[in-house]
Amino acid sequence: MAIKRGEGAALALMLASGFAGLGYQIVWTQQAGLWLGHESAAVLAVIAAFFGGLSLGALWLGARIERSLHPLRWYAAMELIIAAWGVALILLMAPASAALLTLTGARPSPAWQWTIAFAGSFILLLPATVAMGATLPALERVMAQWRSAGRSIATLYASNTAGAVLGVLASAFWLIPTLGLSSTAVLCVLLNLLCAAGAMLLLRGPALARADLASKDSPAGQGALLMRLALTGLLGIGYEVMVVRLLSQVTEDTVYTFAMLLAVYLIGTAAGAVLWQMWQRRLRPEDGGARLTDRLLAALALACLLGAGSLWAAEGLRAMLLSAFGPGMAAAMAVEAALAVAAFALPTLVMGALFSQLCAQAAQAGLSFGRAIGFNTLGAALAPLLFGVLLTPLLGIKWALLLIPLGYLALIQSKAWLRPITLVPAAACLALALLTPQLAFIEVPEGGRIVSYQEGAMAAVSVVEDAQGVSRLRINNRQQEGSSSSLWFDARQALLPLLLHPAPKQALFLGLGTGMTAASAAQDPSLRVDAVELLPEVISASGHFTQTLNEGQPQENLRLIAADARRYVRAAATHYDVIISDNFHPARSGSGALYTVEHFQAVRARLAPGGLFCQWLPLHQLDLASLRSIVQAFLIANPAASAILANNSLETPVLGLIGRQTDGAGGFTSLTAARARLDAAAFKRPPAQFGIEDEFALLGSFVAGPAALKAFAGDVEANTDDHPVVTHLAPRITYAPDSAPRERLLDLLSALSIVPADLLSAHKGANTDSDSDGDARLSAYWQARRQFIEAGRHIQPSSDLRAMLTQVEQPLFEVLQLSPDFRPAYDPLLRMAQAMAGSDPVRAKQLLSKLQRLQPARQEAGEFLLGMGANGEVAQRPARSQASRP
Repeated sequence: MAIKRGEGAALALMLASGFAGLGYQIVWTQQAGLWLGHESAAVLAVIAAFFGGLSLGALWLGARIERSLHPLRWYAAMELIIAAWGVALILLMAPASAALLTLTGARPSPAWQWTIAFAGSFILLLPATVAMGATLPALERVMAQWRSAGRSIATLYASNTAGAVLGVLASAFWLIPTLGLSSTAVLCVLLNLLCAAGAMLLLRGPALARADLASKDSPAGQGALLMRLALTGLLGIGYEVMVVRLLSQVTEDTVYTFAMLLAVYLIGTAAGAVLWQMWQRRLRPEDGGARLTDRLLAALALACLLGAGSLWAAEGLRAMLLSAFGPGMAAAMAVEAALAVAAFALPTLVMGALFSQLCAQAAQAGLSFGRAIGFNTLGAALAPLLFGVLLTPLLGIKWALLLIPLGYLALIQSKAWLRPITLVPAAACLALALLTPQLAFIEVPEGGRIVSYQEGAMAAVSVVEDAQGVSRLRINNRQQEGSSSSLWFDARQALLPLLLHPAPKQALFLGLGTGMTAASAAQDPSLRVDAVELLPEVISASGHFTQTLNEGQPQENLRLIAADARRYVRAAATHYDVIISDNFHPARSGSGALYTVEHFQAVRARLAPGGLFCQWLPLHQLDLASLRSIVQAFLIANPAASAILANNSLETPVLGLIGRQTDGAGGFTSLTAARARLDAAAFKRPPAQFGIEDEFALLGSFVAGPAALKAFAGDVEANTDDHPVVTHLAPRITYAPDSAPRERLLDLLSALSIVPADLLSAHKGANTDSDSDGDARLSAYWQARRQFIEAGRHIQPSSDLRAMLTQVEQPLFEVLQLSPDFRPAYDPLLRMAQAMAGSDPVRAKQLLSKLQRLQPARQEAGEFLLGMGANGEVAQRPARSQASRP
């Protein structure tokens, strides 16, 4: 019984230690993403740092532990070191990340950026990861006291990996969303302390003799074994990196996606180790050495080919499973788990068995377990850099992925290369190479074409054109960044914030997308525009969209910068009059970090005196709970914040949060000042072309002042670097939308309010009546907009002009009766009247007459009415541009 208790205690300790280790990895990955700028970059850097430290710990300390008479003390000491460094990082991670940001610089070269990413993460995590690398050899040595013969680490490895699975899932799905990053790290620290104490209390046994590590094999044989261990580590993690990268283009690519993929990978390797432990007891001695290793290598090559083959069918499999499982977040997560199983199950089972087999061979050859695991993790540490950063952009994902089964086949003994065991997977690899298309997921509409496609180190970027000639920019296929048909909306997202500043000279855009927003701002020749974009491939693709706007000419006052937005606002030397942040998808990789208190505070510090910051938010991709957390974070950094709507769209509403470098009532003293700002605008295309015709259209875009935003946010928890509420909350609406965007917009508007005093300073001078009249007109404009949006929810689009007019005529005229200044209601009626002038002149005249009575100061309806002949012939005037798109 004592033997069983001892072994059971050791396995329990490995379970707890594995839980803590992967809990730390999830925490540190999210923390590293704050200074690396992208979750995929953080994943690569932290995986490399983890395995690098594990390798160093196993190689440096493993041999000493093997020679020690007190391995239990070593194990307890390692757990205490992990706990101590876990506490240190809770305190030091923020200042260390800031130092690494400064060291990286605002505009690093790719080589320098990746060097700091990998080296910085490695050094930052080194004490803990080195200690982690020594725990498994130490506990394996401890367990030798209960083994009468032979030494197998398969059960320890399986238990440690099972704990890692629990750590991944619990951290991502429960601990971090509930407790935050630091508190989750504290829990992992407590587990390390528990492991140290438990080991000293439960694992004391008979004294150990020094391990016999005399070589039982030639140095050349030992070298071959160590090389196999290193290369299988390299290829195994390389396969993981490739599959995670590929499935990010099919799945929703959220924090839950990565946790699910990692959990499935770990479960497979643990199960493989357990199965090997069962199998090896039944093998004949002659089957258990190099011959079995060759078979496992061949089986692993074939398994990787089968797993890779499932990736070509991933989109179809996802669609089929979603249809079968139905709606809901649980169903969506089950689909992602199924995709992970299809790609990982067979390969990881064989990986776990192969690792156990190689470790057993190493022990038989007289190699310490520390050296065996050290070389394996050394190879694993190189995989993120080799496959993720170098080979993927160089060769493309398909060819980089096919190198992995070829690598396994190359490790088989040369005398077996011409046997079926090697030839079958080699032929399968050749077939996949020759017969399959590029392994890229690009949704091309019927009649459309691919304009461009680039695979970078962090994402794949495509431009696709449909049959109507409309181009769309997508990142990893799932995330649309805009289209060539959205100039009107994109330009408004630049012009509205710029026009709210009295005289901007320097503007910064965080996020580029199609480039239309930044390029629209650069249409003002007096404005210097910097646009920061993390992905160089997006910068390259943006030229396809901006060439029409710029008429093929370069914009000398527009500078495109390949850099991380968070890093740039902290490290740049320039202060900006206006900073405009793109509407990043809150659930996607790393985007939640751009909505935290700390980031908003850094942006405010980057503003010049009197400067303005606008954070656009995609309401069609945000639930109101996540929005409240973002608003709360913005208010902490900008207590006098206000909010505007970029457009009146019910399907893709975009909200903007406005903060200023100095808190105050607003940027204008009066409506007259707002009018003067519009008159002074120097854009090549006047703001009226984008629906900003007058001061009412400009200030009428506001929906909330500071008091209303504070009431809306209530007492919800703010999104912070340490408690990334949005990262874990926003994916829920991505997986299972609980409402339509129009419903969320109307619910939001009903919760917000705005009065002129929120925007304008106290009126000066003697024109109080004029000011009072302006205030009334502005208030009427806001009321009209709300009724306009409310009316839009009942409108069914129709290509039949008369049917459409029947739906919209009464509600639009009711809106105009509230506010004749509200052009989004006036202009559609004017266009309809113009369109039906030839086919139904009587109805057209009625419409024009009603419009003229409502707004006699406007000339368009009256001039068109005068141009109509008795028989409906019209002396056509050019129709207004899309100035007031509803």
